[in-house]
Amino acid sequence: MRDAAAVIGALLTINALAHFLIDNATYLIVPMGSVVVVAYLRWRGFTWHEMGLARGQVSGGLKYAVPTVIAVAVIAIGGALLPFTRSFYLSDRYDTVALAVWSAFVVIPLQTVIPEELLFRGALDSSLTRIASPRVTYVVGAILFGLWHIASSTGLAAGNEGLTELVGSGLAAKMVGIVGAVVITSCAGLAFIWLRRRSDSLLAPISLHWALNGTGALGAAIAWQLSG
Repeated sequence: MRDAAAVIGALLTINALAHFLIDNATYLIVPMGSVVVVAYLRWRGFTWHEMGLARGQVSGGLKYAVPTVIAVAVIAIGGALLPFTRSFYLSDRYDTVALAVWSAFVVIPLQTVIPEELLFRGALDSSLTRIASPRVTYVVGAILFGLWHIASSTGLAAGNEGLTELVGSGLAAKMVGIVGAVVITSCAGLAFIWLRRRSDSLLAPISLHWALNGTGALGAAIAWQLSG
């Protein structure tokens, strides 16, 4: 119980520091925080295998990682190419090819995907597994992952042309964006946990997580090019 509580407390602290207490610190606080949390669990006696990080677990992760990335990439790029879904890809964050490529292959994996997977499917999942049933681990892990995204989703609708057209602007749109982000990321969290357990490796959820974010960024760049 102590270790799970410590990890949850660390998640709250990292999120608060990254989004509310230190300006423009997300790029540094979250990666550093993930390393500290993993180091803490190692000090507490958790093995690399428990966190899905053992060398022998790589092959199991690869079996799921490769087809997952290919499938998501096809869907994401296909959505950007289709006229009736293209507007939902028009995110201001990825309006140039150079920015999208940099984000997809550097910023997203190093600032978001790997740190979050270390924190949630690595540290949180392993600490909960020691004290709770699989069902509790799934539910708690998914809910906390959804709540983690509240702060980062406050401007979600405003920065996306398709979402702005769908839900409008203002406070109501912001609330819709936040609730939608929490629900979607909670569902994604369930999928990540399932992959983590099915593959017995952190590599599989890392791959799906990157595919959803990274190919989405690339799809956004394609959508902007086609819309221009």
